[in-house]
Amino acid sequence: MKKVIAAINMTLDGFCDHTSGIPDDEIHQYYADLLRSADTALYGRITYQLMEFWRTVLENPTGNKAMDDFAVAIDNTPKIVFSRTLRNVNWKSAKLASQGLVEEVLGLKQQSGKDVFVCSPSLIVALTKLNLIDEYQLCVHPVIAGSGLPLFKNINEKITLKLTKTKTFSGGAVILYYEPVNERTTNG
Repeated sequence: MKKVIAAINMTLDGFCDHTSGIPDDEIHQYYADLLRSADTALYGRITYQLMEFWRTVLENPTGNKAMDDFAVAIDNTPKIVFSRTLRNVNWKSAKLASQGLVEEVLGLKQQSGKDVFVCSPSLIVALTKLNLIDEYQLCVHPVIAGSGLPLFKNINEKITLKLTKTKTFSGGAVILYYEPVNERTTNG
């Protein structure tokens, strides 16, 4: 069965703002490799529309190998977009979800193939609440943003995780790999 992996960048103070991190060549290359290992990437509308930036890099490469490789990898990765407002997507490797989040994810998990990556804060929160995340890969950048979108907004229960490994980048970012222990208690 496929794993559902929450993979996202965040600041040290827990915000997931794409403009606050420090995406150096090493991090771009890591995420390009990660996308190549994915069967599907799941996006909410906002993150999907942010990621459309990479289509412009495909059309006009930057000359930076890591960024250009990432653009190719994200272009080639099948994407499912969850949105209440978008009526269509025009990225050849993307499609709108045809079912609800639970049905799509459970259907993907049952298929053979590579893992599914969840790349939007709203989807990570929703799937965390549903106990459908098998692994968290949180890339913590050495930045304190002070404000922004908190990653685990509206989680109202304690969720215990087990650290399984770490990866440190030369620029100071660290990926923390966690698996749920499945001990939950409601706060409140």
